[in-house]
Amino acid sequence: MTYDLVIIGSGPAGLSASVYASRYSLKNIVIGDMPGGIASQTHDIGNWLGTQKISGFEFSQNAAEHAKSLGTEIIPVTAEEIKKVENLFSISLNDGKNIEAKTIVLATGTKRRELGVSGEKEFIGKGVSYCATCDGFFYKNKTVAVVGGGDAATSAAAFLADIAEKVYLIVREENLMCESFWHENISKNPKIIVLYDIQITKIEGDKKVSSIILSKPYENSEKILVDGVFIEIGSMPNTDIAKKLGIELDEEGCIKIDPNGKTNVGGIWAAGDATTGSNKLKQIITAAAEGAIAVNSIQQFLKK
Repeated sequence: MTYDLVIIGSGPAGLSASVYASRYSLKNIVIGDMPGGIASQTHDIGNWLGTQKISGFEFSQNAAEHAKSLGTEIIPVTAEEIKKVENLFSISLNDGKNIEAKTIVLATGTKRRELGVSGEKEFIGKGVSYCATCDGFFYKNKTVAVVGGGDAATSAAAFLADIAEKVYLIVREENLMCESFWHENISKNPKIIVLYDIQITKIEGDKKVSSIILSKPYENSEKILVDGVFIEIGSMPNTDIAKKLGIELDEEGCIKIDPNGKTNVGGIWAAGDATTGSNKLKQIITAAAEGAIAVNSIQQFLKK
């Protein structure tokens, strides 16, 4: 089947692109195995215009349903390879199928950064997590550590403090690098202990996490007993498929786009957190805007 537009990625940028494509009467499909992208794993969203507070899960479900209500299909697969065949793109999916597109929007978002310490990979799913909203429930009345000092880490710590008995927030810098809202929230919560200028050097345990080793002592010991470790140290652009296409990236690995969302490869646009757009603000609202801008450009391109 040939589509006017294939959107790779089902986060805010991809779903927004689909809504606009459908309203422009462009035959489109969304490829993505996580509707809402990383936004779906956010505890609370409080800066989406017109909505004072909404969970990341609910926001993502609403966005996906909005796109589907206009007739698009969202398929829970990943794109493995894209090839240019004459005037069309052939896209190979990991379920063995192939689809064709006149144009493509890459809305591939970001992937979580890893801590890179001993024990991290060994205990994934056994006490090590990258999603507080996904796994926080399992730590009711237990002790956990959150690694990071930005908005993601502080919001995760605040969320976990409602579930766990104690939360250590491990910050490698000397200050928190988050919005003042989260800073105030953290400082007022007696369950949260912030450790500044310190890092985790090792995660220990037997069948599951039981302790962490710190780069310097806390209360006369480098070891802290914990039941879980939540790693919230940011993300990196998910641009592997863009590299294979010869799409130009910047020094941080983000897809270079022009004001219309175009890449250096004809017929391919990009939007959202994986790009250099919106001064790299990387917010839901900017991702959604970039998706809309890209599709506006695409419909003009297809008209010609």
